[in-house]
Amino acid sequence: MKYLILVCDGMADYPIEELGGLTPMEKADKPFMDKLAKVSICGTVSNVPDGMVPESDTANIAIMSYDPKIYSKGRSPLEAVSMGLHMDDDDTAYRCNLVTISEEDCDYDERTMLDHSADEITTAEADELIKALEAHFGKDGLHFYTGVSYRHCMIVKNGIEKYNFMRPHDILTQKITNYLPKDKDGEMFYKMMRESYDILEDHPVNVARRERGLRPANSAWFWSPGRRPSLPVFKEKWGLDATVISAVDLIKGIGLCAGMESVDVDGATGNVHTNYTGKANAAIDAYKRGRDLVYLHVEAPDECGHRAELDNKILSVEKIDKLILEPVYNYLAESKEEFSILVLPDHPTPICKRTHTMEPVPFFIYSSDKKSDGVEMYSEKNCESAGNYIPDGYRLLESFIRK
Repeated sequence: MKYLILVCDGMADYPIEELGGLTPMEKADKPFMDKLAKVSICGTVSNVPDGMVPESDTANIAIMSYDPKIYSKGRSPLEAVSMGLHMDDDDTAYRCNLVTISEEDCDYDERTMLDHSADEITTAEADELIKALEAHFGKDGLHFYTGVSYRHCMIVKNGIEKYNFMRPHDILTQKITNYLPKDKDGEMFYKMMRESYDILEDHPVNVARRERGLRPANSAWFWSPGRRPSLPVFKEKWGLDATVISAVDLIKGIGLCAGMESVDVDGATGNVHTNYTGKANAAIDAYKRGRDLVYLHVEAPDECGHRAELDNKILSVEKIDKLILEPVYNYLAESKEEFSILVLPDHPTPICKRTHTMEPVPFFIYSSDKKSDGVEMYSEKNCESAGNYIPDGYRLLESFIRK
């Protein structure tokens, strides 16, 4: 038996007036998802428990069958694990975004958050900026590490483990004044964020970006602290050899902490221009190498939601359908071995909100050997109408694997 879990990050949305009241999922031309949903078990699932923040770490931990209330320790240490960074028990990891804040003639505190991703800065450019931060702030017990694009890591010995930092993608177009860590516990981070602007503003990388009409990555922004988590080994729990495929360090880190194989794909960017075909081929190769389950995560719909790129969000769904789901399905069908496919978002990222929300997400479970009465089209509304609601997302995998 082979299994595919296809996570379309942030794909779920709200009805949009510009689309005649349709959601991006409903508008997208996704014939393969719709075809499979017609003969699948369909429903909705809540991957983020009440009282927790709807972040991708929490939601994907749940999809992988781990209770977020027990195992969710923050996204930064998971990203650090994926980056191959060593963390001692007393180390705290922090996500360090390279963001774009406004550059008018005013105090740092009065500026506006323009872009949490600095126009999705390239990793090569970001590496130069992170090295500049390391040269200025780095010392024994505090170091910066380059991740991917705008997503980076700072590790602090005996750093504060619990702090309510603001997520930068939650305050787009807003002044940062009331969202800075100005209290006693946040004083160190606030000071570094202010100083980072002076370090990065006129860095040659940002001078060149402005000349090309791109936004500068002119400030560091810290958030999501945590210490290294410990997850039960996935194979011991389910008896399956699993592979995770993602462009996002966070997702790779969850997989690695669960003892999964992580496969990197050239050209996998985490945005709408990612290498969809490369991800499909990596999944097929994993099956050929004897892997039982592939956890294939695509970040693109989520990034489009954060950036309020409606056309690109629709396009990303269409590309996932045509360039990932269809070829992987065809391979599995031709292999003559029984297989199951689970497709779902981890959480909604509505265009109008530009951030994650808590609503249940639509899913379908397709089985090659057992057809079900599904829905006419895979969408938020149709899956909700199926009346199959799973309140605890970490229990969904049991329905998938032990159907």
